[in-house]
This record gives sequence, C-alpha cells and structure tokens, in this order.
Amino acid sequence: MKFLIQILRNRLFLWLLLGINVLGTIYGYIWYGWQLAETPVQFLVFVPDSPTASLFFVFVLVAFLFNKNWPFLEALAIVTLFKYGLWAVIMNILVYGVTGNIHWSSYLLIFSHAGMAIQGLLYVPFYKIKIFHLVVAALWILHNDVIDYVFNMMPRYSVLDLYLSEIGYFSFWLSIFSIILTYKLCVKEKHFKL
Repeated sequence: MKFLIQILRNRLFLWLLLGINVLGTIYGYIWYGWQLAETPVQFLVFVPDSPTASLFFVFVLVAFLFNKNWPFLEALAIVTLFKYGLWAVIMNILVYGVTGNIHWSSYLLIFSHAGMAIQGLLYVPFYKIKIFHLVVAALWILHNDVIDYVFNMMPRYSVLDLYLSEIGYFSFWLSIFSIILTYKLCVKEKHFKL
C-alpha cells in the first residue's frame, strides 16, 4: 500500500496520467461528435458522459499537481468515472451478448473505460470530499440519468435499442451505487495529503 501511495503521489506519474486523460477526453468528445451534432443545445453538456467524467478528473489532477484539492470536482470525478467507466464496459459486453461478436474498437473501449473506473478509485485516499460535495455530484449524475433516459439523450448503441428501458433502470441503480461507494470511501474514511 505504501508503495502504491508513493507512485500515486509521484509528479511524473501525475503528469503522465494527466496527459493520458487529456488525450482520452479529446478523443471522447470527438467520438461523440456525430451525436452532439444532433443534440438540442440544452442537453449538450449531458450527452458526452465519459469524456466529461475524464475532464473532471483532468481538473483534479491539475489541482494535485499544484498541491491543491478541489473537492467538488473530486466528487464529480469519482462518481462519474466509476459509473460511466463501469457502464461502458458492461454495454460493450452486452453488445457482444446480443450480436455474438465484438469489434476490435470495443476491446479498446472496454480497456479504456475500465481504466477510467479504476483511476478514480485509486486516488480515493487523496480526495477531500465532504457530504455537500457529494450531494452536488449526486444531483449531477441523477439529473444526467433523467436527461439520458427520459429525454433519450443516452450514448447510442443501436444494437441495444430494444433494451433501453432495462438499460435506463440499470443506469439509475449504477448511479446510486456509485454515490454510495463514494460516500463510504471518501466521506467516511481518513485521507492522505498528496
């Protein structure tokens, strides 16, 4: 554990992680480009779930590099990284279950989104999240679920269109789980200084 903490604190590692997240965030917004082009303006901020989650984490990493904590962004980052990281992994596996095959790009999405979920959890010891920070993150992610599944702005996986109600239900409970997990790990536990 001590060795892991040393790696996570290492400035070179923080810069490397920042670079990976900046590139992943840019790629994510490009990946959503066609859907964003069709999205009504009032929903634009809520459509690109994964790149927005990694953007929150980019700001968290920038703060860490300046020996700062930005707890609102930390709360938004961990809740969204975990939820959308796990969500994308499961959706890509579901595509395989429905179609019987998996494209090479789906492997890349599974790997990168699993990394999203893991990196958010790795920095748990350094977050300074309080309950009101988590409440803001909870409102954000639950509101995002409403936008996605009531207003049909969710990420598009056309082969899964027949299962949108089930996916929406699953997404809601994954959001609740992400909020509870963040509460247990970040609000109740002792933290380290970066």
